[in-house]
Amino acid sequence: MKLKTRKKHLLFFLFFVLSGSVLFADPSGLLATPDGKVSFSSSLELGFFGFFAHNIQFDRDGTYFDYVADGGQDVLFPFQRISADITFNNRHTVTFLVQPIDVRTSILLGEDLVVDDETFSAGTAMNLRYGFDYYRLSYLYDFFEDPARELGIGLSMQFRDAVIDFASADGIQFIGNRNVGPVPILKFRFRTPLGEYFWIGSEIDGFYAAITVLNGSLESQVTGIILDASLRAGIAPSDFFEAFLNLRYLGGGAEGDAADSTPPGDGYSKNYLHAFSVSLGGRLK
Repeated sequence: MKLKTRKKHLLFFLFFVLSGSVLFADPSGLLATPDGKVSFSSSLELGFFGFFAHNIQFDRDGTYFDYVADGGQDVLFPFQRISADITFNNRHTVTFLVQPIDVRTSILLGEDLVVDDETFSAGTAMNLRYGFDYYRLSYLYDFFEDPARELGIGLSMQFRDAVIDFASADGIQFIGNRNVGPVPILKFRFRTPLGEYFWIGSEIDGFYAAITVLNGSLESQVTGIILDASLRAGIAPSDFFEAFLNLRYLGGGAEGDAADSTPPGDGYSKNYLHAFSVSLGGRLK
């Protein structure tokens, strides 16, 4: 296990140690103002994710590469997710999410692979990286007055940080693609209690855009789609801590021509994925 992964597991462990140590303490004013008009909560999830399907292409004459069948993405990968909420008057919530995704695999090519006019011959040992970290700032308005229930609808601004590399293991051949940009999306969140301690909920962020600006670019003619949807069930043993199991679908992608492309390649790209995650989480509030 890499040192970076160990640090993430340690962070998660410390979160639950802290949570457990205060389960029976007096939570008065722990993460809220005395008048209850402003409250803060933070969530941390740890689990695994995998791909149902994932294909990518760079350059119109390039290979439409199957990451799952040919790129080593047919196994499970570590999953982490961190978010924080600030709620005003039990109705208005601002949410910030950090979602790291950094998948690295090593393979032996079964057939030629063409990426941005660069041909990697069959039999070449390859190091592949698919990094797609994103950061999401959201606003939700809750239509339920009851603080134990939530029906929130709002908007999100997601910032992608894509790093996609194809490299021969001997270091002779390398093609890398980098992309950073904002994407506006719609947000929905629901929660309802089941008895005194248990609850279920759902959270959906999604959007489809086929026009400039809405697709996250001022110039590129790219069609993009995003769907981040989850179902979760949890237990709340106190007023200020809860644990939950989360099942998530993460899918989408983009296809089109970049306006500011530089050689090699003609600027065309096509990238679609269907993934899932299973995680355990904790929330302090």
